[in-house]
Amino acid sequence: MTVLRGGREVLHRLSLCVEDGEHVAIVGPNGAGKSTLLKLVTRECYPVPAPETVCRIYGRERWNVFELRGELGIVSNDLGAALRSRATARDIVLSGFFSSATLEPGHEVTDAMGAAADKALADIGASALSSRSLETLSSGELQRIVIARALVHAPRALIFDEPSNSLDLAAQRELRDAMRALAAHGIAIVLVTHHLADVIPEIERVVFLANGTIVADGLKAELFEAGRLSRLFGVDVTLTLEDGTYHAR
Repeated sequence: MTVLRGGREVLHRLSLCVEDGEHVAIVGPNGAGKSTLLKLVTRECYPVPAPETVCRIYGRERWNVFELRGELGIVSNDLGAALRSRATARDIVLSGFFSSATLEPGHEVTDAMGAAADKALADIGASALSSRSLETLSSGELQRIVIARALVHAPRALIFDEPSNSLDLAAQRELRDAMRALAAHGIAIVLVTHHLADVIPEIERVVFLANGTIVADGLKAELFEAGRLSRLFGVDVTLTLEDGTYHAR
């Protein structure tokens, strides 16, 4: 598929398949088209119509967007910044049922929804944050709430969009530990990032995206190589591997 945004071609004849339950990382520099690719999945943008273009999610080309949101959990810093700062953490998790920034007066929260919110907070190790307002949370704690919000409706896949941006070192470690725990429970993970350390050991497949085109797709052990990464990012890259996690400088 090809995607235009603002009259400019952002993705060019891109072809990609991610299997149900798979863990995959989309890696590339800023401006590569990574966020646009995610917006195709969430139906925030659409490809240029063409006879050869197919865009299917779980085998379907047409979706009610609100129904689709029940299948996917989205974790991004942009979402965290948009949430209502005076809302409690539990209310934000519950807002995941309504695809809103917080609970609104017209939202009817059932007992089942409340139980699901409490379970999502517990699963991410954030039960103690339940009654706190977002304005009192650290960046790492807020990221946990965003993950719990994404989990609350038991999605089939979690999509992480540059999740470690703006997080300090401790919060980055907490995020990656949480991602590892989720991967171990079998939920599909699609990660978009330019930070190699975000690509947790459980993610074995990596897709390189540059200038709106997939330039490599394969095993992390083969693609995470200094020469390949230097060409992808346009700078000399020195690579180290520690406890299954790659670091670049």
